[in-house]
Amino acid sequence: MTDTTPQFPTGSVLGYPRIGPRRELKKAVEAFWAGRSSADEVEATAAELRRRTRTRLAELGLRTDVAAIPSAFSFYDHVLDATAVVGAVPARFADLVDERGELDLAGYSTVARGRGDDLPLEMTKWFDTNYHYLVPEIGPETEFRYASDRPVREFVEGLADGVTTRPVLVGPVTYLALAKPTADAPADFSPIDRLPDLLPVYADLLRDLAAAGAPWVQLDEPALVSDSIEVPTERLLAAVVEAYRALAGELERPQRPAILVAAPYGDLGAGLPVLAATAVEAIGIDLVKGAAPTEAVPGLETKTLVAGVIDGHNIWRADLDAKLAILEQLENLGAAAVAVGTSTSLFHVPHDTADEPNLDPTLRSWLAFADQKVGEVVTLAEGIVEGREAIHEALLEASDAVASRRGAAGVVRPEVRERAAGLTEDAFGRGDFEQRKAAQTTRLNLPPLPTTTIGSFPQTPEIRKARAAHAKGELTDAQYEDEMKAEIRRVVELQERIGLDVLVHGEPERNDMVQYFAENLDGFAVTENGWVQSYGSRCTRPSILWGDVSRPAPITVGWTTYTQSLSNKPVKGMLTGPVTILAWSFVRDDQPLGDTANQVALALRDEIVDLEAAGIAIIQVDEPALRELLPLRAQDHAAYLDWSVRSFRLATSGVRPDTQIHTHLCYSEFGQIMGAIDGLDADVTSIEAARSKMEIVEDIAAAGYPRAVGPGVYDIHSPRVPSVDEMTELLTGAVKAIAVDQLWVNPDCGLKTRRYEETTASLEHMLTATQAVRATL
Repeated sequence: MTDTTPQFPTGSVLGYPRIGPRRELKKAVEAFWAGRSSADEVEATAAELRRRTRTRLAELGLRTDVAAIPSAFSFYDHVLDATAVVGAVPARFADLVDERGELDLAGYSTVARGRGDDLPLEMTKWFDTNYHYLVPEIGPETEFRYASDRPVREFVEGLADGVTTRPVLVGPVTYLALAKPTADAPADFSPIDRLPDLLPVYADLLRDLAAAGAPWVQLDEPALVSDSIEVPTERLLAAVVEAYRALAGELERPQRPAILVAAPYGDLGAGLPVLAATAVEAIGIDLVKGAAPTEAVPGLETKTLVAGVIDGHNIWRADLDAKLAILEQLENLGAAAVAVGTSTSLFHVPHDTADEPNLDPTLRSWLAFADQKVGEVVTLAEGIVEGREAIHEALLEASDAVASRRGAAGVVRPEVRERAAGLTEDAFGRGDFEQRKAAQTTRLNLPPLPTTTIGSFPQTPEIRKARAAHAKGELTDAQYEDEMKAEIRRVVELQERIGLDVLVHGEPERNDMVQYFAENLDGFAVTENGWVQSYGSRCTRPSILWGDVSRPAPITVGWTTYTQSLSNKPVKGMLTGPVTILAWSFVRDDQPLGDTANQVALALRDEIVDLEAAGIAIIQVDEPALRELLPLRAQDHAAYLDWSVRSFRLATSGVRPDTQIHTHLCYSEFGQIMGAIDGLDADVTSIEAARSKMEIVEDIAAAGYPRAVGPGVYDIHSPRVPSVDEMTELLTGAVKAIAVDQLWVNPDCGLKTRRYEETTASLEHMLTATQAVRATL
């Protein structure tokens, strides 16, 4: 690090929650989409949220003068933000940009959500998290241009408040590595081929940031920790050399800010020496999921090593003594400086444990949300500057919290562990599929291309109002049950009028597909304000899985049997699978995930057996997060897929052959794990497919998948109503690739976030398309 390099703060974070403690951003943008507010009003709300973030981080101890506070705001998605900055808007939305190529807020929202026959950008998971990003579409002809200086304007906004922030952007290598080729791109084209054309746009942005006074910029390159993306590792590393030669070597200071390249979500591995050999000034490494170097790395002697020792992805309080020991070891690697950081951005965790007064105080003492994690960073930064004695009391307090958690009642329950330890191999299998298929065909007697939905129906304001009133004691249990049963009757009547073959109860009683089960299983706790962003304006409150898990009583049986009493058509029992419950919760980190998954699976197994005993013929166990938890390094895939598949089979293998087990997968690319999907041994698997135009069908056909599948024909993540012709085309393509007796027809995902007007029209179109294709068989 040269004398002209600005000081990097001793403590910083890679990002902070951006939706607001009370989901202020969600409410603002949704009001804009609904026409209830103007773009200026949304911008004002966003500016106030950014100001509050800067103020709060300063109060928590991050310095305001050395770029310790990240500027990482987004209205919808940070990858979409990069698309807007570099002008890579798909051609179908070309009319939305101005002469410079910039999108206004309405245009930005349209690219994210679609319009008419123009599909939005595809959405998929962000590495191994429960966040989902919008996939850029890049082809040989895609024009890159410096279309938006929003990062500069937001930096200047902070400067006006006396805060020198650090702008955060998706790095150029990761941006292209995560992109998909445009539909008309040649078969041998890869978006990473366009790196030379993209780099000048990043260079222009860096020049503007420097001119505005930004001392540091953060470029996130998480693609470097994964070998599970389309671009081979060797090509990625070559792209890193090319990118940072142009942005850091050839573009010298003071023409640009100093550059921190952050590599969150895993072990940087071979990427560390490659980055160290470039001219960037700082490197951020994940030391929660990744390992610390054991010997000096050439090139680090001129750089700050930002050590991500505080977990940005989970909510457990850190053992500060152990973290400080890691930092002390890093000081022997020869880096110019070592700074304390988070392993990832903190937008994966809620804001503040102080906002959870109703959590058990002992449990709360074990937790660290975003604000507490900032405090941990500040404490450790003081420790590496002033020495251990300066933070002695904080180290003791953290150690006491860790010890308290380890010995608390409920963390270990002998009866739960004995049951899991006593499992035999018979508990993980259901026998021959062809025999099951024959028994189910006789019992269900469904038409070709049977139609259904994934589970949830729109959660109306009336449903939410009733749930809130019940929680406050304003509705008795009996009154609340009557309200929910009335909604179930409406949902059943709607499905029968439309003509669906297999019905659902619509899940009006469920606030969230994971939280609902967490509220009814031992070993979990739920929050009131623990909101995190899932995608766009969609926010969830992940439950906290803190102890051994069991089911004290049936959960869904009453609602499902009531629904079945309303119709002669089969009604699906609806459960969330063990892997998804883990993926969408904050999970204990004191035992292997596979052990925790089996505990959850046994609780679900009890529920499934009870549903079957109550006469339910079809039971769906959703695993949308199966692909989500897949480790980023290929060497770790087999072990993960083994325990995750086995936990699903454990949950579902206690039923008779004539009971049909469904599962549902969404939010991800699945071709990579077709073997695992086969291994689930579900009788029917519904898969998100509409937004990607049935890409998964080719993988299913190529794999010779033997069981039934329902590739979605209706993208529920957009408010647009797909036409009959569009659905007919998708379904016709599926019929050409997969045997008719294997195909089901369904939306991509649950309908909870949609309105009834668009839901009803879309399902009617789905049935019309199905009837048209049936007529051709």
